[in-house]
Amino acid sequence: MEPKPMVDAAERARLYADVAERAGKLLADFAQKHPKGLSAGVSDELGIAKAFMDLYARMLADPYALAALSINMSFDYMKLWQSSWMRMFGGEAQPVATPAKGDGRFRDEEWQSNFLFDFIKQSYLITSRHVQHAVAGVDDLPEDSKKKVAFFTRQYLDALAPSNFALTNPQVVRETMASGGQNLIKGLDNLLADIEKGGISMTDEKAFTLGKNVATTRGKVVFQNDLMQLIQYEPTTKEVGRTPLVIIPPWINKYYILDLREKNSFIKWAVDQGHTVFVISWVNPDSKLAAKGFDDYMKEGPLAALKAVEKATGEKKVNFIGYCLGGTLLGCMLAWLASRGEDRVRAATFFVAMLDFSQPGELGVFIDEAQVQSLEKKMNQRGYLEGAEMATTFNLLRANDLVWSFVINNYLMGKDPFPFDLLYWNSDATRMPAKMHSFYLRNMYMNNLLGVPGGIELAGEPIDLSKVKVPAYFISTAEDHIAPWKTTYRGAHYLGGPVRFVLGGSGHIAGIVNPPAANKYQHWTNDALPGTPEEWFGTAKPVPGSWWPDWQAWMDKQNGPEKVPARTPGKGLKVLEEAPGSYAMLRLNSRK
Repeated sequence: MEPKPMVDAAERARLYADVAERAGKLLADFAQKHPKGLSAGVSDELGIAKAFMDLYARMLADPYALAALSINMSFDYMKLWQSSWMRMFGGEAQPVATPAKGDGRFRDEEWQSNFLFDFIKQSYLITSRHVQHAVAGVDDLPEDSKKKVAFFTRQYLDALAPSNFALTNPQVVRETMASGGQNLIKGLDNLLADIEKGGISMTDEKAFTLGKNVATTRGKVVFQNDLMQLIQYEPTTKEVGRTPLVIIPPWINKYYILDLREKNSFIKWAVDQGHTVFVISWVNPDSKLAAKGFDDYMKEGPLAALKAVEKATGEKKVNFIGYCLGGTLLGCMLAWLASRGEDRVRAATFFVAMLDFSQPGELGVFIDEAQVQSLEKKMNQRGYLEGAEMATTFNLLRANDLVWSFVINNYLMGKDPFPFDLLYWNSDATRMPAKMHSFYLRNMYMNNLLGVPGGIELAGEPIDLSKVKVPAYFISTAEDHIAPWKTTYRGAHYLGGPVRFVLGGSGHIAGIVNPPAANKYQHWTNDALPGTPEEWFGTAKPVPGSWWPDWQAWMDKQNGPEKVPARTPGKGLKVLEEAPGSYAMLRLNSRK
C-alpha cells in the first residue's frame, strides 16, 4: 500500500489552527469553571487511596512473599527473552503469555507475526498477570478494600495496554504511515469534539431516529402520568391470549432495548406470538421530580399500568415482565399486592433481575457509606442523578469494550464511530430522582433488606417476598456483570410460589436480546430449583439457541388455550400519541 500524500502546507496549517483554537476555548472554559485548578476540592470519594494503603501495608509486612512474586515475574521475562531470541533467528518458540479468549485488543495479525509487537504484547500480558496475582494474593485485606484494589488495578492495567498507544499499536502505525498522519489530526479533532460534548462518541447518533429505524414496532401511547407513558402495541394476529402482557423496563435506560430492530425486537416477537403487549416508557426526570420515591415508581408505574390495562382490555389479571431494575420493582409490587390480598397477576417474568443483593458483583465497588453520602450530596443539589454518571460507571465494568476500543477507533485511527443501534441506545442516558435512587442504594444494595420479611415498607405495606405465590420465570445470563446469575438465583428462592429458572448465554443485554432466528449462544434449563446455583447448574440441561421459545412454552401453560379477538389500541383508552412517545424521545445529550 502506497502512503497517501500529506495534506498541503496551507491545509495543514488551517487544521492545526482550528485544533488550537478549539483547544484554547476548552482550556479557557475549564479555567473559568475551576479557578483553583485540578487540585481544587480533590477527595478520595471512592476510597481508592485507603484501599491501596491497606494493600501496601500488608504487602510490606511480608517481604518474602513480595520477593517471591518478583522472582516469578523475572523468570517469565527470562523465558520471553529466550523465546524471542529463538524467533528472531528463525526458530520455533511457544508464547510465554497469550491473551484471554475473547480479548479483542490483540486481534490484529501483526501482534503475532511481527517479532517486536509480539514481544511488546507478551511483556504487557506477563506484567498484567503478575500484578493482578500479587494484589489478589494479599491475605487479611478488608473485603471492601480487596474488591476496590482488584477492580481499580484492572482499570489501571487496561489503560496501559500497548494497544491504547499510537507507537505500540500496529494497526495505528500502519494507518499513520498510509495516511501521512492525517488519522492523528482527525483523531485530535474527534477528541476535542467529544470533550465539548462531554463523553466518548460510541456510535453515529445521526444515523438513528426513534420510530424510524429503532423502536419501530407499531403502537400507541394510551396513558401517561408524571413518571411514565404506557404504550399499547398493535396486534399482528387475529386472536390473542386473554391475559395481557405488561413489560416494566429499568428506568436506568430507555425501554427500546427490547425494540431495537424488527429482527431482534422482543416486543415485536411477543406481539407475533399472540400477546397483547403493553410497555412502560419511563420519563427522563428533572429536578421537579426530585421528591419522587421508590414507592412512587411502584404506584405510578406498574400499579397505574394495572388499572389502565384493565380499562383498555377489560381484564383484571395481567402477566408482567420486569427487566433488571424493573424486575426488582416487579418483586416489590407483587409483595405489595400480596400483603393487601389482591390477586391481580397471573404470571411474572424476571429478566436478569436481582431480589437478593448480597453479592452484587463489581457494581459493589461503587457502593459504600462514603460513596453513597457523596452521591446523595450531589443528587440533593441537583434533584437527580445525572445519566452520564451512571453510564460511566457501567462502561467501566467493561472498559476494554466500552471505553478503550473507542479511544483507539476515534482518536488514534481517526475514524468516525460506526452506526450501531445497541450503542445508540446505550448512549441514550437517563436520570434518576434523588429520593428514589438513595432509597434503592441504601435499602437494596447496602443493606439487602428486600429479602428480609418486612425489611422495607412501600406505600404503607411491609414487603414480604415469601407471600408472593404467583408463578415466576427467571432468565439470567452466564456472563452478566451487572446482575450476576448466582445472585439472581438466590433471589428467586425468596418467592413463595413455583419458580422456573433458566440461564442464558452471553451477558446482561446480548443474552436477553437473543431472538431465535439468530441461532446464537445456548441456554440451560432445569425443572428443579435446588438450594444453591452450583447444584442447579450441575444438573441443568444445555439447549442450543435462544431461550425465548422456552419462555413462550412456559407462558402458554400459565395462560391456557383461551383466545379472544385481537385488541386494537384506542378501544378502551384514548390514544395520546404514536409510539415510541415523547417520554422516550427526550435525549439528554441533545439538549442545550
